[in-house]
Amino acid sequence: MKPKFRLGQLVATPGALTAITAAGHTPTEFLDRHSQGDWGELDEEDRRENERSLQDDCRLLSAYRLRDGTKIWIITEADRSSTTVLLPEEY
Repeated sequence: MKPKFRLGQLVATPGALTAITAAGHTPTEFLDRHSQGDWGELDEEDRRENERSLQDDCRLLSAYRLRDGTKIWIITEADRSSTTVLLPEEY
């Protein structure tokens, strides 16, 4: 599928990279989903906010759960200059 927006520079925290690798995933799995508008485990209100943010050039957030239950976030900045993969506690 074609991405809905630019990710910009890709950044990941060491904690997120360790968790993703330990659970047998790659960051690309989640970055692809995020860029295609699959927001993961967000509630309906946050999903609607992301859809508005696509139109209004605001920040985008996705939340995913790894195989081992660990939650990760992916945040793309409003200006689409960068996207960060992190653990919620690292925010």
